[in-house]
Amino acid sequence: MALVEVRNLKKYFNTPDGLLHAVDNVTFSIQRGHTVGLAGESGCGKSTLGRTLVHLHESTSGQILFDGRDITHVNKRELKEVRGKMQMIFQDPYSSLNPRMTVEDAVREPMVLSRKYASAEISEKTLELMKLVGIDRRMRQAYPHELDGGRRQRVGIARALAMDPEFIVCDEPVSALDVSIQAQILNLLQDLQEQKKLTYLFVTHDMSVLRHISDDICIMYLGQMVEMCEAEELFHRPLHPYTQALLSAIPSTDIDHPKQRIMLEGEIVSPVDPKPGCRFAARCPYASKECGQDQELKEVSPGHLVACCRLDHIMKSQNKPVQGE
Repeated sequence: MALVEVRNLKKYFNTPDGLLHAVDNVTFSIQRGHTVGLAGESGCGKSTLGRTLVHLHESTSGQILFDGRDITHVNKRELKEVRGKMQMIFQDPYSSLNPRMTVEDAVREPMVLSRKYASAEISEKTLELMKLVGIDRRMRQAYPHELDGGRRQRVGIARALAMDPEFIVCDEPVSALDVSIQAQILNLLQDLQEQKKLTYLFVTHDMSVLRHISDDICIMYLGQMVEMCEAEELFHRPLHPYTQALLSAIPSTDIDHPKQRIMLEGEIVSPVDPKPGCRFAARCPYASKECGQDQELKEVSPGHLVACCRLDHIMKSQNKPVQGE
C-alpha cells in the first residue's frame, strides 16, 4: 500500500520575469517501507519537491496524500500533526543546526516543542536517539562547530527521528560528506529503515548512491518526471535519453569495457514560463517536430514509465527490442 501519493503536483514561484515552474505536474507514489530515489541535475526541482511534500513550501496545485489522507491544505493544528509523521534530513548538516545549541539540546528540541513528553522521558529518549545514530554520550554537550560533518549529520538524523515519523525526505544527506563517511551514513539510514519501518524519499544527483539505497527511482528534468521504474530496471534498461546520459556519467573501474560518455549539447530551457513541449528537446539528439507537444509518462513495460514520444525510434536506433516485438 502506498504511504505517500502525489497527484499532478505543481509548485511555482513568482519571479520578476514570470512564473518559475519548479515542480510541474508531478505524479508518483511511495510504497510503505520503501525508498524512492529522486535524481536529476542541480536546479531540476527535486529538493523543492521534497520540501513541498513536508509543507516547507505550500503547493500551487495538485494533491498530496499521506496514508490515504489528503494533506495538501491543512490548518496549523493539522500541520503540527502531519509534521510529526513526516520529517526531513537536510543536505548541509552545519547550516541546518542551531550553532548555539548543544547536541543534546538539538535532539530534544522537537520533543520539547511537541509538549507530548515529560521532562524525564525527553532526557531518556534523547540519549536513546544519540546511541541509535552512533553519537557517543560524551558528545552531548558539544556544539556543531566542534563536530565533524559525519557527526553533524547524525545529529540531524536523530532530530528527524525524535517524533517517531513514518516518512522522511532525505535531501542529499551525504553529498557534503567524505566518501568513507557517506558509506557510514547510508548504512545507518538503511539500518534505521529496517528497525523502524521507515519510508524514504531520497533526493540526490549521485546515481551510484541511488543504486545502493533505492527500491524505485524517479528521474526529474526541469520540474517534470521523465522516467520512473524499479532501481535495477533503470540501471539495466534506461530508456529516456536524459537517463542514459546521467548513467553514462557514472565512473567505471572496468578498463576492459570503458563506458561511452554521452555528452549533452544545446541550451537548457528556462523554467520560467516554459513553452509547451518536451523540455529536454533542445539537448536531445533524437528530437523532432513531435517533441513540440507536452510529453506524458507512459508505461512501456510493467512498472516502467517514460515521458518520450520518440521512444520507438530511440530503441530501434540503439538496437533495443521495442515492446510488443
